[in-house]
Amino acid sequence: MAIVTLGIDLAKNVFAVHGVDATGKATLVRPSVPRGKLLELVASLPPCLIGIEACSGAHHWARLFQAYGHTVRLMAPKFVTPYRLSGKTGKNDAADAAAICEAVTRPSMRFVPPKSLQQQSELLVHRARQGFVQQRTATINRIRGLLSEFGIVLPLKAATVRREALHHLEDLPGWTNTVIGDLLSEVSRLDERIAQYDQHIGQIAKQSAPAKQLMQLPGIGPTTATALVAMIGAGREFKCGRQLSAWLGLVPGQYSSGGKQRLGRITKAGDPYLRMLLILGARSVLQCAKGRTSRSRFGSRPPIHDRFGKLTVARMSLAWRCRMRSKASTPGSARAGVGSGSFHRRLWALTRDLAWCAGTTSMKSACSAR
Repeated sequence: MAIVTLGIDLAKNVFAVHGVDATGKATLVRPSVPRGKLLELVASLPPCLIGIEACSGAHHWARLFQAYGHTVRLMAPKFVTPYRLSGKTGKNDAADAAAICEAVTRPSMRFVPPKSLQQQSELLVHRARQGFVQQRTATINRIRGLLSEFGIVLPLKAATVRREALHHLEDLPGWTNTVIGDLLSEVSRLDERIAQYDQHIGQIAKQSAPAKQLMQLPGIGPTTATALVAMIGAGREFKCGRQLSAWLGLVPGQYSSGGKQRLGRITKAGDPYLRMLLILGARSVLQCAKGRTSRSRFGSRPPIHDRFGKLTVARMSLAWRCRMRSKASTPGSARAGVGSGSFHRRLWALTRDLAWCAGTTSMKSACSAR
């Protein structure tokens, strides 16, 4: 019988393939397939369901397999582990391929949408920029640590470290002057590189219509908007904004039992970079509310940390709804009638919901909170 489901354990050079027919019988078991022959093997099969783990190179292989008419589903590795018959002690490539083949057919399985070339290219800009930011932070901390050996203790603020290190540079003895000077030059070089990538992100935001729509929401700038578009695309995989917040780890973990509901801290699951951008954006919205009247701020209740968490999740919900509604209003869409009307009126409704979730008590204060 023809193969209907195929599980592939991805690797760098040697892959494992496990295929089953309509009755569930394994008809294609290849524990060792060279990299150069994998695409040839998949192309020779009739269109079927292919399951792979979301790992390095998974989106590249998904695009190649889809070109031959296959339906490709990506899954997080932690969701595949329970389906490995040999358990944790019997892990090998063949067992992983069989587990992937079984997991991809589960109706309750959650999948990762394959990214397009444009999405991955834009996401690489964010990854590279974040790497430069981490290098700059590490270099500044290295300066602080080295200077502390000579009795110069500097605070954590980056601007103060640069100013004070440059001020004490001529007084440093021997090779210390050379080392600290080189490190300060490295920090300046990283500053220029980060500024250059900020310009790249700004250019991407100007060329992206979805990013422009997201940037109209409070607390979302070019960096957050382009990262959201590159990460989730149209957001069709989430039923609501709350699911997107849970995917990013912005909702509390549950430890409920015996009819008693126990909620802990946020799970911090998902991508930490995107979660950091959303949290910083929510913090900026709260900071902008300072100096206004008590009615126009986000209320004195609940406490600041509760308001902060509410605002972050609310912004995530608004971003998802903005993407879905703008997608539905695209000409030719099956739901084109749903997104008709002025986008600014819909945006006002989203802003009103944001104010309600954050604790604002009137529509007038919702406008001022922007």
